[in-house]
Amino acid sequence: MSAELTAELKKFARAQGADLVGIGSMDRFEGAPRNSDPRYIMPEAKYIIGLGFRIHRGTLRGIEEGTHFGSYPSLCYANVNDVHAPVVLRQVGSFIEDIGYETFLFGNSIVRYNTNGGRPVRDGLPNPDVFMHFRIAAFICGMGEIGWSKVFLTPEFGPRQRFAFILTDAPLEADPLYDGEPLCDRCMRCVAECPVGAIPKDESVKVTVAGRELEWGLIDLKRCGLGWQAANPELNPFAKEETVEYMRKVMADERDRVQRDPEIWEPVAELKKHFGYTKNGWHYFRHPGAICGGKGCIRGCMIHLEERGCLKNAFKDKFRRRKPWKLEPVDAEAKLDSKTGY
Repeated sequence: MSAELTAELKKFARAQGADLVGIGSMDRFEGAPRNSDPRYIMPEAKYIIGLGFRIHRGTLRGIEEGTHFGSYPSLCYANVNDVHAPVVLRQVGSFIEDIGYETFLFGNSIVRYNTNGGRPVRDGLPNPDVFMHFRIAAFICGMGEIGWSKVFLTPEFGPRQRFAFILTDAPLEADPLYDGEPLCDRCMRCVAECPVGAIPKDESVKVTVAGRELEWGLIDLKRCGLGWQAANPELNPFAKEETVEYMRKVMADERDRVQRDPEIWEPVAELKKHFGYTKNGWHYFRHPGAICGGKGCIRGCMIHLEERGCLKNAFKDKFRRRKPWKLEPVDAEAKLDSKTGY
């Protein structure tokens, strides 16, 4: 029954709108960070179902050309996380529960409620809300690997997808862990092209799960989060002088920190006051404006993978067809920092 049900489930999930479907056994989470381990959420779950939703390559075109920035964050970020993926999660979850097995639906948007912010209700349990590590979960489902930039890479789309997951006690069959040609060859293009220097070249995080050691760069999450929403003035045609001054101050404060601080919400709240594009993104879509468009971690990585011929989703023409654009600083007299752009 398990093989038949697994095949039927995958076919149904794709018919509902998932571009990728992978299944992993829950015991593969052994070694995962405690507060990111979904076995605490549903101890009886036997399998995790990973659903992947492509980021359309063309939605990155406007950011690449500097002509249109809104389609990518609205349609392939906010819409996928908050509209499309939840609908598919619901349909697949209902499919499983209609045959008598339980499902726990896990989407990206639930992070806005809480993340490890409560206190344990019983000895031996982590703080609620447990927030599953999406990249580790996708790896466990056999969907690909984690790149140096910490962005998850699949052989179908490279860095161009978002994920949602289902925990279930249904009797399924797990896919093998990804064992194909390494997608991340440590070219460090993500490091070189990150507009705010958030990806280090020689500092990493290592985690062992499912008997495999996973490694990615020790991302400066605050720098990444702020850069994601304001990039730097040479890559932000919407920036005003007050935005530049605020970001220059924040980046200078963070530059020499050894301990990375993942808390970005206070600076983001302040950034909304200085930058209308960020304010509108959060107000209308509850997502950042993604002003940098993943210049290094998504676009640079994708270009490199396409040049290597690694991806199944291939295109007739190359993505970067013109020399990357760059603006003059808003404050022409201010000298930009060579690392951060501020």
